[in-house]
Amino acid sequence: MQAIRLLFILLLAAYSQLALATLPIQLWQTSAGTWVYFVESRDLPILDISVDFDAGSSSDTPETSGRAGLTLQLLNLGAGGLSEDQIAKALADVGAELGGRFDQDRAGVLLRTLSSERERKQALDILGRVIQHPEFPEDVLERERARVITGLKEADTKPDHIASRTLRKMLYGGHPYGLRGSGEIASLELLQRKDLVDLYQSRYLAAGAVVSIMGDVSRAEAAAIAEALTKDLPQGKPDIVLPPVMAPVAETRRIAHPASQSHILLAYPGLRRDDPDFFPLVVGNYILGGGGFVSRLMQEIRQKRGLAYSVYSGFSPLRHEGPFEIGLQTKKEQSEEALRLTQRVLADFVAGGPTKKELIAAKQNIIGGFPLRLDSNKKIIDHLAMIGFYNLPLTYLDDYVKAIDKVTVAQVKEAFQRRIKPEGMVTVVVGAIEEK
Repeated sequence: MQAIRLLFILLLAAYSQLALATLPIQLWQTSAGTWVYFVESRDLPILDISVDFDAGSSSDTPETSGRAGLTLQLLNLGAGGLSEDQIAKALADVGAELGGRFDQDRAGVLLRTLSSERERKQALDILGRVIQHPEFPEDVLERERARVITGLKEADTKPDHIASRTLRKMLYGGHPYGLRGSGEIASLELLQRKDLVDLYQSRYLAAGAVVSIMGDVSRAEAAAIAEALTKDLPQGKPDIVLPPVMAPVAETRRIAHPASQSHILLAYPGLRRDDPDFFPLVVGNYILGGGGFVSRLMQEIRQKRGLAYSVYSGFSPLRHEGPFEIGLQTKKEQSEEALRLTQRVLADFVAGGPTKKELIAAKQNIIGGFPLRLDSNKKIIDHLAMIGFYNLPLTYLDDYVKAIDKVTVAQVKEAFQRRIKPEGMVTVVVGAIEEK
């Protein structure tokens, strides 16, 4: 069985190299100064495009929290002389899908369409209107604002949302990463149409955008598409400076809640996209809590003691240090025991690092599963957009497996000791057991 498993892993690794060899990334700039990342693929009559802007939630302030999210949300709800219904109908008519992505750093618009001429032309016309000529209608803003506020009021009663929101504020304090992406009710109520227009004009800039194209078009066609999508974007040079992320003040907050289970979250500023410790931290996290049933946290907390159905750890890399987070749910009466055990497992891992056996197994699983990250156009376009937005090397995908394979026990231990301070974690327990 071991020999079969090893052969399977080797075949997957070989497939990974083959897959990457068929993904030559082409890079150029449009006349408007937008970087374009392109992979040609003729396997399916499909075209995927994403356009990403430096307009995530960190572009807000406490007074305008929620503005960036609403701006992205309203792009396709009235643009280029078309109403939201006309936009939706035009996309449905050619079977195209328009979506978005949004986090602390990025606001992106994604399009999937058939590559045949009629369908592609109509879908691209809509995408061009949406990102270059949004109208932000007053009535739509009022409706969407009300919808978001209603959602926030409901979310603020749920233990998982309460825990996540509290943890973010504890972790980042006054840093823009501490702002809730959907905003706060008080700030949303004060937003005006001009606020959205101002954000669009200052952040949806041609020179700061990244266009990613994947699919059934030639280089010449991709270049024409990119030109058409960026020629009317706002001009100007992005002037974006985020303050450094500081280590938080270690604290544990226990919040009463009628839920039957306690929701426990621990966090520390973790990982940048361009971090030199990126790969040792990725491998180490797989061993600690990112590898499912084989992870230490799962073994100690669920398998051996039955304190939680699931427990995880994970890094969320951003331009600056994104959160390193551990999370679990457990019965109220055993929440303190589960928390203490979680803290101990983390401290032991940071102090001692992984075993050689754990390291080998983790690297085999990460490498073996890597081809699954690139088994669809959608996954590839997501990687292209990430590489472009964070200005990573064009060889990033080719280098990933090699870099994982080179990670050593010492590198994992040293990286975690440099970057994660168990005694400095912020912790939230929502649904804490009430003292009598």
